[in-house]
Amino acid sequence: MINGLSVLGWGVGGIEAEAAMLGQPLTMLIPEVVGFKLQGKLSPGITATDLVLKIVQVLRAHGVVGSFVEFFGSGLDNLSLADRATISNMAPEYGATCGFFPIDDELLSYLALTGREEEHIKLVEEYAKAQGLWREDTKPAKYSHVLELDISTIMPAMAGPRRPQDLVLLNDVSKEFDNAVKNIYNVKDLEANSHIKAMDHDLTHGDVVIAAITSCTNTSNPAVLIAAGLIAKKAVELGLKSKEWVKTSFAPGSQVVTSYLKSAGLMDYLDKLGFNLIGYGCTTCIGNSGPLPSAIKEAIAAGDLVTANVLSGNRNFEGRVSPESKASYLASPPLVVVYALAGTVRIDLSIDPIGKDTAGRNVFLKDLWPSDLEIKEAVNKYLTPKMFNERYKDVFTGSQGWQNLEYPEGKLYDWEPMSTYIRKPPFFSSFMEYSLRKEIKDIDGAKCLAIFPDSTTTDHISPAGNIAKDSPAGRYLTDRNINPDQFNSYGSRRANHEVMMRGTFANIRIKNRMLPGIEGGYTIDSSGETSAIFDAAMTWSETPLIVFAGKEYGTGSSRDWAAKGPSL
Repeated sequence: MINGLSVLGWGVGGIEAEAAMLGQPLTMLIPEVVGFKLQGKLSPGITATDLVLKIVQVLRAHGVVGSFVEFFGSGLDNLSLADRATISNMAPEYGATCGFFPIDDELLSYLALTGREEEHIKLVEEYAKAQGLWREDTKPAKYSHVLELDISTIMPAMAGPRRPQDLVLLNDVSKEFDNAVKNIYNVKDLEANSHIKAMDHDLTHGDVVIAAITSCTNTSNPAVLIAAGLIAKKAVELGLKSKEWVKTSFAPGSQVVTSYLKSAGLMDYLDKLGFNLIGYGCTTCIGNSGPLPSAIKEAIAAGDLVTANVLSGNRNFEGRVSPESKASYLASPPLVVVYALAGTVRIDLSIDPIGKDTAGRNVFLKDLWPSDLEIKEAVNKYLTPKMFNERYKDVFTGSQGWQNLEYPEGKLYDWEPMSTYIRKPPFFSSFMEYSLRKEIKDIDGAKCLAIFPDSTTTDHISPAGNIAKDSPAGRYLTDRNINPDQFNSYGSRRANHEVMMRGTFANIRIKNRMLPGIEGGYTIDSSGETSAIFDAAMTWSETPLIVFAGKEYGTGSSRDWAAKGPSL
């Protein structure tokens, strides 16, 4: 996100971070810098989310892994700082190390909006111009490669059902979902259904069971969040409600979001549609929005249904959002609200009604979608520097509860041997042994642990979400008297290597081609029996094991445990 405001930076994996904290050098190759020239202006009704999903598709097709991407061109004149940050924030999804924007007048305006002093803003401008860092479209930098995109051609879209680069135009979502159900999920009966207990509805393929305004920079962009609030307002006034089988939630990326939504009188309308504030930061995008209601889970299982999740996050890899609901679509916050009202992705929003108003008349997307002028007026009126100053003046002080926490003295925390969250990993103990190892030995007499297809992501290798009760990690926690409702998630237990290595290849949607027809983290153990991959690996004792995988193995984030897990 910081690259959207001209601060060069990128995330490193846990291995690199731990090495740096232990005083070890961090080396890297000088990267290629790919220039991405943006021209034109977004058409009315098109959001920054629509734009960034197209950029993800273009950059994935080109291939920018290990590269910096720098955006330039006259199109930047028509992108707000929040729009730029939305684009930068999806760098892991388009595969780049970072997506960078230069310093210009828009950045200076953002500094003023967020309460920076005039003297500070002037210094930024003068320094950038003196150093040659100021944006000058007439004198672009020399890039390794240059791509171009006319942003006036961007159409409303989502991405799914299982990768951020799988762009689907909004008008094609229903048709493409049906194709995915047949060709990806191998469903024969598209009209299968299952009754939901205590509800007047039969669940079917494509029904939306999760609609989440969630995660990252998408939910710190005032334009799309004001748009979501205006849609909620119009929907409530017309008498529309979110469908009862849809689990709705709202977790913005900044505390300022709720300030301006309340000032604009829009928070109440989001609340009435079930988009109640549940906290700030990562939730549904990393699988942390909690379980589906038991009646929904039972209906999905009974009908073997492919239901849908619509979220405004960055990632929709298989098994990440929900263990039960298979198809996940990335969408702008206003579209999340629309799909909660519609209750299904098997709808063409350009021609099909979303619902009926109190008079029984059909309500269409055009009846709800706000104009760019409505959005701009609300943003200009209700988003102020005072909000940033008030919300973050005590950001480093913390709440009273935080201040009252007891903590040990000294520079380092003691290891707690009984902790199920933080354990001393074995690679710390054997660090010197590894560093003194001079000889790389041949792999001799190895067995194949798993054979994986193309696009096996880091979420397949080291999932971040739900810990199943009957999984090796679940049994480990149960043996330590942790109840299943306190398992939390793999992401929350990343500092416990015992949990994480048991969770390696534990994704419920991973497909090991050694076991055709079986979904999930299973393989063949030393006795020839089918078992969980971790359990099988333990039966091979000293026998070397290899994983055979296709193109883009390890795509995604959290690559540290995608490496450490298999190694351990």
